[in-house]
Amino acid sequence: MAAAFAERKVEIALDLPVGLPITPEILVPRLGEYLVEKGLLTPSELESALAYQRNVLEEGRSLLLGQALRELGLVQDEVLDQAITEQIYLLQSALQQANNTLEQRVQQRTQELQRALQKLQELNQLKANFIATISHELRTPLTHIKGYLELLAAGELGEINAAQSNALNVIQRAELRLERLIEDLIQFSLASRGKLDLKLERVDLAKLAVEALQASRSKAENARLSLSSRIPERLPLVYCDREKITWVISQLLDNAIKFTPAGGKVQVEVYQQDHALKLRVVDTGIGIPKQRLDELFEPFHQLDSAPTRRYAGTGLGLALCQQILQAHNSNVSVESVEGRGSRFEFSLEIMDD
Repeated sequence: MAAAFAERKVEIALDLPVGLPITPEILVPRLGEYLVEKGLLTPSELESALAYQRNVLEEGRSLLLGQALRELGLVQDEVLDQAITEQIYLLQSALQQANNTLEQRVQQRTQELQRALQKLQELNQLKANFIATISHELRTPLTHIKGYLELLAAGELGEINAAQSNALNVIQRAELRLERLIEDLIQFSLASRGKLDLKLERVDLAKLAVEALQASRSKAENARLSLSSRIPERLPLVYCDREKITWVISQLLDNAIKFTPAGGKVQVEVYQQDHALKLRVVDTGIGIPKQRLDELFEPFHQLDSAPTRRYAGTGLGLALCQQILQAHNSNVSVESVEGRGSRFEFSLEIMDD
């Protein structure tokens, strides 16, 4: 009885389910070899006990090794109980040592992670400062370029012929694109440093959506896309930064148009759900692989990062959209099926009367 109780303690020490037979593979390194090493059992006696145990197990009866040794009369109960108790002590000592080593390694890794996190925060701050500085430095000469381009295009600095006028138009479009990129960088650096100021006011979100839709219509026509809307009349007002939310809507529309092949469709929807208005941009574009959806809002990151990528951009648009909406206590959600299209959506709380 004492031996059976001691072996049950071994089951617990080895973290085995109660009642599970202790197989030779588990117990031999623990109990059987220990008895042999102590000279309490010969190797041949151990083999006999294991063979006896296997035969009993094949008959469908559960039998622990200690019970086999006891039934064969190879080891007395007191000796078996003492051996198992010593084994438990050795196992506990080994476990305590392993726990101490593990605790030291966890502490070491934690310190390493804390140092790495601190370094990452410092690098992010340096990056934000660099972006802010370089963006402002770029804005000054660009302002001069823009001013002289407008003077040239207006003929204020002398007459220009048709070819020169076409060239100036191309340069002005390029200047405008560069101006937008620099402005995105400035806004992103402000948001990254928690300096994204909001000018909150009563806003008709449906009207903003219609205006953004009209502004994007020529771009959609050039891309040979169908642009439509589902916006009911007389929706309640929301409280937001008009300029920044307009930028967000335009950015979502630009992305939908950019990544939708000719012949596809882009639709803007605004609807009320509970105490919020939701704006949704749906396209029938190339879609996004499910495993890469989390990458969409990483700044300066594009899913197609090859030097010869088809779609241009800085990778800041969606990251800045997310930051602007988070400042409004909202966020951009996305659902997409590769090859079938995407749906981007955000919500703003309705103003209380």
